[in-house]
Amino acid sequence: MSNYIRRLNEQDFQDVKAMDTGIEDDYVIRIFHRLLDDNNRLFGLFHKESLVSIAGYSVYARKYAMLGRLRSDRRYRGNDFSTTLVKYTMKEVLKHPAITWVGGNTQEENLAGRRVLEKAGLQPFITLYGATTKDVSKLETGARPWAKVHNLNRKKELVYKGYLDNSSIFPYQCYYPFPASWELFTDENLEAWSFYENNNQDRFLIMKEDQKKNVYLHVIYPWNDMVHQEGLWETISDNYQQLAMQTMEATYVWMDLTKEEAKLLPDNHPFTLASPWILFGTAK
Repeated sequence: MSNYIRRLNEQDFQDVKAMDTGIEDDYVIRIFHRLLDDNNRLFGLFHKESLVSIAGYSVYARKYAMLGRLRSDRRYRGNDFSTTLVKYTMKEVLKHPAITWVGGNTQEENLAGRRVLEKAGLQPFITLYGATTKDVSKLETGARPWAKVHNLNRKKELVYKGYLDNSSIFPYQCYYPFPASWELFTDENLEAWSFYENNNQDRFLIMKEDQKKNVYLHVIYPWNDMVHQEGLWETISDNYQQLAMQTMEATYVWMDLTKEEAKLLPDNHPFTLASPWILFGTAK
């Protein structure tokens, strides 16, 4: 048989490196060995014993699976190898009884990637910019920063109000948003994440450290009025400065913004808005 698919292992590293994907400094190469553990899988499609396409998935909070790491050798494109491999990966994911939702995230401009996810049975959920900056001072007004929330029960009240009560999409990590459920908000996560409330206690934000090559202060805010909230940007700036001093490496603020939210930013806003990402998904 000329084509076959199997799970990749440590011995496949050189074959993955040898693929002509056209991607410079591919993070999959850098973290290849970390993509083979219990919560991660990589699969490869071989054509006449040559590795021509790879794809995989990662499990989050035990019930969510995100497809990704799709790479194809440019010399073999046009043969539907990527679609075949993603459909296979999807079937492997659905064998796990605990998984209740499967998704995939691809840039809006990646038309080929979008078609592959759609052919695998996933539907678009939401489009988000991964907005990044190193300086939010242009948005500050001189107001006092918000008060930090320490009580665990209060944190649970806030996430219920902001995400669970209205079935929102929650940015669990940079690049990895999911439909909100209590499984994302474990006591361990809530204790580790920093929560802040405004004086009226009708707005809150969450901040946590994430790393995807660079270090990010991942800022999560459930409303579209961020430009008008006094003290919000001072709170973000204080936390960013602290994190940047701790890491002593390239560190950025990251916010997930819908297209509508991005349009509400002032003309002189400091964010870099690259091509937005479309979250595809389906409930099991």
